Amino acid sequence: MRQTPAITMLCLLTLATWLPPAMAADAGPQALATVLRDFRRSEAPPEVGGVPDYGDAATARRLEALAALQARHAALEPKAWSRGDRADWLLVRSILDQHEFTLRVHRPWARDPGFYLDPLLQLAFTPLPVPRDGQAILRQRLREIPGRLAAARVNLDEAAADYADLAIRNLVQSDGVDHEQPYRGTPPAGIIGWYDDLLARAQAQQRALAPDIRAARDALRGYHAWLVAERPRMTAPAGVGAAAFDWYLKHVKLMPYSSAELLVLGERELQRNTAALTLEQHRNRALPPLAPAASREDYAARVAAADAAVREFVAREQILTIPPWAVGFDHNVPWRERAGGRNFWEEIQFRDPRPDHVHAVIPGHRFDALVTRRLPPHPIRTGYSDGGRVEGWGVYLEEMFLQAGFLEAQPRTRELFHIFGIKRATRVHADIMMQSNRMTATQAVQYMRERVPYLDADVARVDAEIYLRWPPGYGVSYTIGKLQMDQMLADRSRQLGTGFVLRDFHDAVLAAGQVPLSLVRYELTGYDDELAKLWPRDPLPTRQ
Repeated sequence: MRQTPAITMLCLLTLATWLPPAMAADAGPQALATVLRDFRRSEAPPEVGGVPDYGDAATARRLEALAALQARHAALEPKAWSRGDRADWLLVRSILDQHEFTLRVHRPWARDPGFYLDPLLQLAFTPLPVPRDGQAILRQRLREIPGRLAAARVNLDEAAADYADLAIRNLVQSDGVDHEQPYRGTPPAGIIGWYDDLLARAQAQQRALAPDIRAARDALRGYHAWLVAERPRMTAPAGVGAAAFDWYLKHVKLMPYSSAELLVLGERELQRNTAALTLEQHRNRALPPLAPAASREDYAARVAAADAAVREFVAREQILTIPPWAVGFDHNVPWRERAGGRNFWEEIQFRDPRPDHVHAVIPGHRFDALVTRRLPPHPIRTGYSDGGRVEGWGVYLEEMFLQAGFLEAQPRTRELFHIFGIKRATRVHADIMMQSNRMTATQAVQYMRERVPYLDADVARVDAEIYLRWPPGYGVSYTIGKLQMDQMLADRSRQLGTGFVLRDFHDAVLAAGQVPLSLVRYELTGYDDELAKLWPRDPLPTRQ
């Protein structure tokens, strides 16, 4: 039995390609890290009086600075570099390409009224009373809100209809999901309601903050009134268009597929998971259904049992290495009692926490993030997180655990895993159709609800909003990333034959960092067929 944990061993083995610039033998990789460092220093927009400047002149200057960095990057010749450094060359290019895409195509400051609201909601959750040394910072952030919302009225000259409708709703209505929001028996009515909540708490606990909170709340009310009045002119499509979406998939997400190919893959996964659920339900037809947890205590006991079961299975079946420091992850869905009934996540989680525990806790997102933070510092990859790698890993784990025998004694829970697979697969179609302007957010909600058991309107709408408003392709990341994991597993198994060890494969994926899976596959296998598709750079299309 090996004495060195596999993740520790993989970290040591990958140090050869993860040397800091000062230790690199070739000036090329060192110069690559310098390009990325200089980009990070100039990435943010300039500020005028504490307000980001998204004006045309400022954006033009940012594009000029970006073009200079892109020229420096293109001048580097990576053909003779190591496998890891060649992957890093593509990764840095993708980072620069994403910035150009944001400045030229996505342009949320001009198109999305919610762009100005996203940073403000978290501020309203501030616990009171605020310590003395934090009061000045809070006041400053509150006093910036009226100026930022005034700038929004000037900048939003290409506002999209779906974006405007979502922002108007979010200002005055709870999203019904309350993910990562403090618990309230009756959730506040949207962002403005949360500032009412903050104001009421300040009046009871820290009255000196009340005037600044009230001014911020009133600015939000004025912004809402302005959006409602201006909504008739906000008619632009929200998606970036099919050509720009395909460019983003290749150049930013480094996925070797077109959107047309992804639609086929996503539909196939939707039908496969739906068929698997149907057969599982038939197999289990004589068994009693799973009952949701009856109380907070019952739910806590189920979460604890799920965590213990996952860890025991991983150790017994040698699935991957869980170091002794991987503890204290808790759970992903809090216990809540809603007047309108459970939402989708609660319908699943309260019946059995295992599906979401595997995906989002351990060995999914929280464990994944902790392992990534403990990897040796890397001049390119540290701090980078690709959605296809992160979400693809999480969805891959769901089916891998299912196929590896985790649920032999929980047949009804297997149904929940298939429902998760269905939900992820519907996102492929919804994401692509919304971004290519062939489906509105409302239509995407209807499409997903017709196909996913337990899916409620609130969770479906929040999903649609995320995949429409975020940079393109995050919705496809779940299922397509999972398929990329399947491909890499098959490649590595065939490549190593009887020498293949599942635990080593999983540890190697984690040790590569959260970079696109096409790059992980190239590093692990040496297969460059996907990189051959990704290497040529195409001109950036305009939004359609």
